[in-house]
Amino acid sequence: MKFVDASVFVHAFIKPRRELREHEIKIKEAAKNIVKRINEGEKVAISTVHVAEIANLLERYMHVDDALLIESFLLTARNMGVHDVVKRDCVSALEVAKDTKVGLSDAIAYVIMKKNGINEVYSFDHDFDRLNVKRITE
Repeated sequence: MKFVDASVFVHAFIKPRRELREHEIKIKEAAKNIVKRINEGEKVAISTVHVAEIANLLERYMHVDDALLIESFLLTARNMGVHDVVKRDCVSALEVAKDTKVGLSDAIAYVIMKKNGINEVYSFDHDFDRLNVKRITE
């Protein structure tokens, strides 16, 4: 099982307001392919923190009804393991963030992954390269 970072859904669903560069087009296509596999039943994990992060971004750039469809899928799909995050996880993540110089959200993902025996993450965020996990971008 792989963890799915918010960056995957952001790249897959948010329509750009400018013309994308070639490498950005490749990221967007890779994100869409990952989401397609998830829609087809690939088992993945996410945390409640990341669902909220995705919701905030989608609702800013999409019509709320469209965003709610995606959010509903994230929270109800049988192949989507949604892991709760408690204060203790956030405190642990804060230490990881300080030690590795990554953002708190990425550190929370890392803590939740380790807590659940997950060692691979779908992400386009290079901060995961500083953590002890395998980042997958396709």
